[in-house]
Amino acid sequence: MQMTPNAKVIKPKPRTKARDFHRITPGWNIVFNLIAGLFALACVFPFVFVVIISLTDESVLAREGYRLIPSQWSLEAYRYIFESGDTLLRAYGVTIAVTLIGTVVSLIMISLYAYAISRKSFRYRRFFSVFAILTMLFNGGMIPTYMIVAQLLGLKNSIWALILPLAMNAFYVMILRTFYSTSVPDALIESGKIDGAGEFRIFVKIIVPLSLPGLATIGLFSTLGYWNDWFNALLYIDNPNLVPLQSMLMRIESSMQFIQQNSANSNISMAALQSLPQDTARMAMVVLATLPIIFAYPFFQRYFVQGLTIGAVKE
Repeated sequence: MQMTPNAKVIKPKPRTKARDFHRITPGWNIVFNLIAGLFALACVFPFVFVVIISLTDESVLAREGYRLIPSQWSLEAYRYIFESGDTLLRAYGVTIAVTLIGTVVSLIMISLYAYAISRKSFRYRRFFSVFAILTMLFNGGMIPTYMIVAQLLGLKNSIWALILPLAMNAFYVMILRTFYSTSVPDALIESGKIDGAGEFRIFVKIIVPLSLPGLATIGLFSTLGYWNDWFNALLYIDNPNLVPLQSMLMRIESSMQFIQQNSANSNISMAALQSLPQDTARMAMVVLATLPIIFAYPFFQRYFVQGLTIGAVKE
């Protein structure tokens, strides 16, 4: 085939390198790091500011207001709280015991319940799933709950009154059930049955090692719930030896408010009333109640993100 003089020769276009959407330029990398750093600083700054306020002298705080670098530091707020002596240490011990025992009991109950309703071979899985969901929608109320815990079960002034009411959570059951359904292959369970293992042995030997991210996430939520609980102690605990930390700190704050409101009818001098650490003591209570639980995060951080994301997207 001969080409005519007027024919145009079409040259092939050079191939362009495919753009990699997973890479970012160094400039954008710096921008994203700055944004992440500012966000992290915004999350940490309130707690650091609370610590600074708790170490500020009460008179300086009333005169100068909240400042990052106060003109006078003071440990008066912590001294006022620690004047309770053994009471504070006992409250810490009760809270730590309730948190550790309650987290273990809660994980056992929630994980077993979630595993049962995640098994397709379980005949009553639909009934128990609906039963758990209904408890999220309807609540019996405070008075029936008090009658069951205090009168029927006889748990008043018992450490179990602080553990059992929070041991089962239907929302955590649904999260862990979804985790089991999407992250544990049925073939592993069938292989365990072929080897002669029962349901409980399959759960302990196969399901639990594969479910550490989900269990760690639920464990962290349960730990925070037990550590921050004060309402159950208000209802069921009259024995001062069983008062947890959060409830004890609330009682200290209530006593301070009572002294301030009834100072006119008491023999407390105005100078002593002004020296009473009010705002700084509240901040010191926040520090004392928050600082120990911060140390629990490193133990769960390894599995926390994975436990929240696995099972969230269905392929």
